[in-house]
Amino acid sequence: MNVEDLIRAVVGGVPQPAEQLRAFANGVADGAISTETATRWLKAVHKHGMTTEDTVILTKAMIDSGAHLDWTAGVPVVDKHSTGGVGDKMSLVLAPALAACGCRVPMLAGRGLGHTGGTIDKLESIPGFDCALTPESMKLAVETVGCCIAVQNDAIAPADGVLYALRDVTDTIDSVPLITASIISKKAAEGLKSLVLDVKTGSAAFMKTTEEARTLAHSMVRTAEGLGIRTVAQLTAMSQPIGTHVGNALEVAGSIKVMQGEGSADTRELVVLQGAQLLAMSFDDVDLSEGRKRMESVLNNGKALEVFRAMCVQQGVDPSTAKTLISTPEKVLGVANHQTTMLAEASGYVNDYDAMAMAQLARRHGAGRFALDDDIDPHVGFVIQTPFGAYVDKNKPLFTFHHTQPLEEAEVRLLKAMCTVGDDEPKQTERLLEVIDFASTKA
Repeated sequence: MNVEDLIRAVVGGVPQPAEQLRAFANGVADGAISTETATRWLKAVHKHGMTTEDTVILTKAMIDSGAHLDWTAGVPVVDKHSTGGVGDKMSLVLAPALAACGCRVPMLAGRGLGHTGGTIDKLESIPGFDCALTPESMKLAVETVGCCIAVQNDAIAPADGVLYALRDVTDTIDSVPLITASIISKKAAEGLKSLVLDVKTGSAAFMKTTEEARTLAHSMVRTAEGLGIRTVAQLTAMSQPIGTHVGNALEVAGSIKVMQGEGSADTRELVVLQGAQLLAMSFDDVDLSEGRKRMESVLNNGKALEVFRAMCVQQGVDPSTAKTLISTPEKVLGVANHQTTMLAEASGYVNDYDAMAMAQLARRHGAGRFALDDDIDPHVGFVIQTPFGAYVDKNKPLFTFHHTQPLEEAEVRLLKAMCTVGDDEPKQTERLLEVIDFASTKA
């Protein structure tokens, strides 16, 4: 296998030799390919791109470099992936809700290296919750309770683990084909029938413009479909924080409120959007309208909450703790010892929350990481009392910052600037901006 042949093909914009590309992925996984050689290939792809066909071949090779889950026929196996956002807690609700609707959901998720923790960090704020599942224990959990949420591990797509670490230190993170192969390899290794991609765009998203988000969505949809997974991407707005809770333990509490049939309408709507799409893709007798009804039903009647409780127990939480968690989550999760509430300085409508400023302050106080080995403070974050677009009277609460370390004077000024109140009611924008399916990627 000659990596030079691969690099020449990338630079020339022609397909890479398929067998050599597969051998390259295997060599990366087992260490036969040196860091220097792999880096040269990464930089070539980052600069020149890669064809969809090559992306599919690379993704399949990354899957084959490790374990993948196989399922018996019957109940559909589904999942979602989000590119991440401020207050993005959808997985915590979506996995049990889909299981309650008759799906199998073997969800792999990650820890956060950014403004707030990832899905795994949120779940690890629950005492006893074990995310370190082997492929075998993932299958057992799904067959037992309908879903699991496990941390990405070296058993699944190990070639991706090596390439991702290299991308992080070689400034090649933002390559669309490399992002695509990384995400889709792990999702395909779950043995999925259907996949929904939540690709966020806006001031607090990785993809700032709709065009950037659309390009990534098209690449991921084409690649997943090329692997035989029915896939739809939803482009969603990410400038305002999602829901009312931001931060690890706080987002668990916010998610439980939604599964209690209450909580944030914004959070609930995104869960229903994603779940309805997956149900419509997976069952012949379900369209989007019926999918919405089924998702709404399991959130209202407690079935999703019961699956969440069972998932917690299956993944190591003491049964009595899990029972308390789903009724009064604060008793289990705890709260920060400092809570600073910002009051409206004048009556009016909430015109804006600076989601990125909120996330950056939370990160500095421990809600997110600056390095992979940083510890997460699960109690740090925000609770929004007056959401975007709502009217607030002077001296009434806008939001509360939960923190465990005292605030500096400059941070208090930052808090005061995070929310804008004005005389005019702002136009409510829909979270869902665009839907991209396989047919639209071929236009």
